[in-house]
Amino acid sequence: MVDRNSTNPEPGPVIGRLAPSPTGSLHLGHAHAFVLAWWQARSRGGLVRLRMEDLDAGRANQQHVDQSLRDLEWLGLDWDGPMLRQSERLEPIREVAYSLHRSGLAYACCCSRSDVRQALAAPHAGEDEPVYPGTCRGRFADLRQAERQCGAPVGLRFAVDSREFRFHDSIHGECRHRLDANPGDFLILRRDRTPAYQLSVVVDDAFQGVTDVVRGADLLDSTARQIALLRALNLPEPSYHHVPLIVDTEGRRLAKRDNSRSLTALRDAGIDPRQVISWVARNCGLQVPSRVGANEVVSSFTLANVTPSPIECRIDDWYR
Repeated sequence: MVDRNSTNPEPGPVIGRLAPSPTGSLHLGHAHAFVLAWWQARSRGGLVRLRMEDLDAGRANQQHVDQSLRDLEWLGLDWDGPMLRQSERLEPIREVAYSLHRSGLAYACCCSRSDVRQALAAPHAGEDEPVYPGTCRGRFADLRQAERQCGAPVGLRFAVDSREFRFHDSIHGECRHRLDANPGDFLILRRDRTPAYQLSVVVDDAFQGVTDVVRGADLLDSTARQIALLRALNLPEPSYHHVPLIVDTEGRRLAKRDNSRSLTALRDAGIDPRQVISWVARNCGLQVPSRVGANEVVSSFTLANVTPSPIECRIDDWYR
């Protein structure tokens, strides 16, 4: 049901991924997660895939793609094989959504634009995400009837049940989540036929052969949705590692709109990227010099010392 990348090695090697969303400037929070993802793969002799999650046509652009590439290279991170752009894989991801609909696991939905908008981007902890009440479940026999009755294009929602999903996260331990309680049936395809975040991530992780997902703890709640899709599609489940968030002095997650913490701003200010790498390493409990290259840490890296607690970032410390 899901195509695979024929260039992937035989089953066995660890395959991580760097998956920036080119909708703004990458910041220290991104650097922290990407460096950890890179170390997790490289320290185990694995490969690293690069994917631009550029499905948000209203915000993603080539300038941000180029900037993201410069930021990753500035940090000393490399990757294996060509960069994948999700915007160039719309058809295969759409086909997976339609296959779920044909199997009776998804249904047509013509509900509010706000729900659709939320499905485009990755949901983050602390952001309001109303539970979908199932308004359109069982309402239409097929897509054609739905569009005739609604008088407009419709999206597709994945139908959830009351089962409890249990999964292990290497940092947060055993996790439990019931999708019927939050968020309810969730969008996998928008009205404009753009795949939603949850489906596109699952399909492209499978396509790239990803075995280890390292990302911020704000995406921990997305894991049950993605596991539900993986099981519906009969795909292997990767190992999950949700690393601590980088927050400001008031405990707020860093955002792309905060340019003072952007990697571009740090680079323009003359900050040595090895200082950033050292900062990430020390957050993991490693004893390293104040300036160290990413490659120099690979042999001593382990996620075992990473804790789930958010890490405060004092921006003034970077500009002294």
